Amino acid sequence: MAAGKGKPVAAAAAGAPAGYTAVPVKLSEKQQSPHYLYVKEHKVREGTDNTYPPHRTLFVLNIPPYCTKACLSRLFSCCSSVQSVNVCEKPGPREKPEASKSKFFNLKTVPGFRVAYVVFKNPAGIQAAKSLSLQGPLVISSESHPVKTGIRKWIASYAAAVVDPAELKAEVDTFMQAYDQKIAEEEAKEEEEEGVPDEEGWVKVTRKGRRPGLPRTEAASLRVLEREKRKRARKELLNFYAWQHRETKRENIAQLRKKFEEDKQRIALMRAQRKFRPY
Repeated sequence: MAAGKGKPVAAAAAGAPAGYTAVPVKLSEKQQSPHYLYVKEHKVREGTDNTYPPHRTLFVLNIPPYCTKACLSRLFSCCSSVQSVNVCEKPGPREKPEASKSKFFNLKTVPGFRVAYVVFKNPAGIQAAKSLSLQGPLVISSESHPVKTGIRKWIASYAAAVVDPAELKAEVDTFMQAYDQKIAEEEAKEEEEEGVPDEEGWVKVTRKGRRPGLPRTEAASLRVLEREKRKRARKELLNFYAWQHRETKRENIAQLRKKFEEDKQRIALMRAQRKFRPY
């Protein structure tokens, strides 16, 4: 495709999707073949998304796993001052950040290639980022900003996975305090609402007694379900047909009659063997 039709030659050579511009990047100076990031301006209706402001947000595709938020911020900082970078698994509305993000629990890692939203402070950063396709490949890992890969990355991941007992205990204690406070507030609210009719005149009745029922654990619930399942299967196999039920009764009666006859013969034999022996 010719460059005179408004699309850069690098984008055409990289096979960029329609509407995207291909920006070449390299992991290091030693790498010969570049990797391409596909970028375009992120456009949404005005007033629908305040997180990604229009005319200042760059949407980036085909981000390799070793390229972090800091790498993207550093790469595109040559275009304009970067306000924020959000890396996610797939395109979509940004999820609201949690109030208290845990350091040890609910850690979600996004494997494979990802997408990102880069927000510039100046709208001129969008056009400057698109013009990077005409320049040489950008270097992700340098001496001043090295990116760990291979065994170094594994060692760093293992070291980060080692849990500090003191930090873990402090986080668990904080969580339990917040949970106890939440339960206490709910109980206080229930006590205030107990016996008070609502707008329609209904009174909420709660189950409270001297011996409240203990909640079942998961293992106990599984044992009860398994026992009920075996009982139901045995009952279905024994009494599946009516004639099976009749045959079972007949066999029981026949066994009782046979045992009765054997007992009569045993008693008669014992009586016949009794003899008077004075000496």
